[in-house]
Formats: sequence, structure tokens, C-alpha cells
Amino acid sequence: MTKLAAEESRHPVLGLRSPLTPRQTAARARRFGSLYYAEHWIRRMRGYQGTVLMTAVGTPLVYLLGMGMGLAVLIDGNSNAGFPGADGSTVSYLMFLGPALVATAALMVSSEENTYYVMSGFKWGRTYYGPNASPLSSAQIALGHVLGLTVRLLLTTGIYYLFLVLFGAVVHPATGWLMIFTALLGGLAFGMPLLAFSATLKEDKGQFAMVQRFVVMPLFLFSGTFFPLDSLPLAVRWIGWISPLWHSTELGRVLSYGHPEPAAMTAVHVVYLLVLTAGGLVLARRNFTRRLAG
Repeated sequence: MTKLAAEESRHPVLGLRSPLTPRQTAARARRFGSLYYAEHWIRRMRGYQGTVLMTAVGTPLVYLLGMGMGLAVLIDGNSNAGFPGADGSTVSYLMFLGPALVATAALMVSSEENTYYVMSGFKWGRTYYGPNASPLSSAQIALGHVLGLTVRLLLTTGIYYLFLVLFGAVVHPATGWLMIFTALLGGLAFGMPLLAFSATLKEDKGQFAMVQRFVVMPLFLFSGTFFPLDSLPLAVRWIGWISPLWHSTELGRVLSYGHPEPAAMTAVHVVYLLVLTAGGLVLARRNFTRRLAG
């Protein structure tokens, strides 16, 4: 074969390497299937990019202006104790509230993306079945969903953190930025069990509305979001103890302004969130496989 023929065999027009064969394409899909589905997941967000931007930008502004700046003025003006910071110091209510708002944003996004969208993938739009008919496995589709969700959570919490910095609500920026990832972990710790649950539902009979009213809302109110958890009566304090939101919020406060807390308790927060995330992901992958194989 002449040199010219060899060049043309690589590509008839551009002289580049020939496209992958079907077998090579399938092998690549089997290897990187989760990333391919995550790319699809991210691209479909363009269909509701207005909602994504409003969640990432509008929500921080509304909460920080309404509660952080408005409510904070009333609380700080009528409280001499303040909120405990590092080395016996105190911090303002806005500094106390900030990490909780970032963690709450991750929880809300996770509850949104792991309910109706999952039902649509199995029932209304059946968008899971096309990729599942390709070399992508059910487990890769589930993991791709999680990777796409992670990107949106990082976008939301990252922008939220920047607003906290602009509002002067971060005492230690050198470590405070890590609350982006503790909030992400909290969102996944809540979202993975919810994803596993949603993958088992064949009809929407109000289950998601009940999750919002009887799970998400109580976690939002009773996870030490607006006031220290210790100030609540024991009758409802247990909600905070089992809430991923409380654990991620406490980690954020430690990173943001040095919230006084034993190192062992910080380790408990991290381990608890990791266990919920890993356990929920295992169940989600199993439920995706069962559902898509049926």
C-alpha cells in the first residue's frame, strides 16, 4: 500500500484516523457509560435552565436579604449572648445561618431531582430505556444520574457560597469554601435513599408530595437551621439527630466560623453522611437494575 493509500485509509476526506467500529464504540460505552449518561443528564438541564439559575442565584439573594439581613438585625439587636464561635467568641446570626442555607439549598435540589425526574425516566418519558438498550448498564445509568446531580449541586452550593462571602457571612474563607462539599455530601446523603425509593414507584399517587410535606419540611424546620438544635425540646430534637441537613450544617459551621465542637462529633457527622450516601447508592443501583430488567 502506497503512502497516499495509507493516508486515505485513515479517513477518506480529512486524512484522519477512521471512526471507531461498532465493537469499539460499544466497548467504550461499557467503559465510560456513567460519564456518557451524566453528559446527557447535564445537557437536558438546558430545558429548564431558568429554574436552575433561579435556584442557584435567586434563592440565595431572597434568603440572605429577607432572613439573613432582615431577621438577623432583629435577633442580633435583641440578644446579648450571640452564637458561639471559636475560642469563646460569638458570631452574628447571619454567620450562624449561612452554612445552614447552603446545606438547605443542596437538600432542596436533591429532593427535586430525585423524585419527579426519576418517575419520568421510568414511566412518563421513559428516558432510561433508550440508554439501557445500548451497551450502557442499568447501574451505569444510575451512577450517571448521580454524577449529573453532583454537578448541579456543586453549581448551586458554589454560587450560594459566593453570595455568603459577598454578604460578609464567612469568618474563615480559608476553610469556609469547604462547606460547598459538606453541603454536597448532605445533599447526596438525603438524595441517594430518595433515589432508591423513587426507582421503586410505578405510579405517582401523591408519594412525592408526602415526601415534601412530611420529610423535607420537617428536616428544614427541625435540623438546627434557624436556631441551635439544643434549644428544641427532646420531643422533636431527634429529627435533627437523624437529619442529613443537621449533620452537613454543623460541618459547614465548623468550617465557616469555627463552631465549637469535639473532633469526635465532627467525625460522626462525616461518617453518618458517607454511610447514608453509600447505602442509598447501592440500593438505587439495585432498584434501577431490577426495574429496567423487567
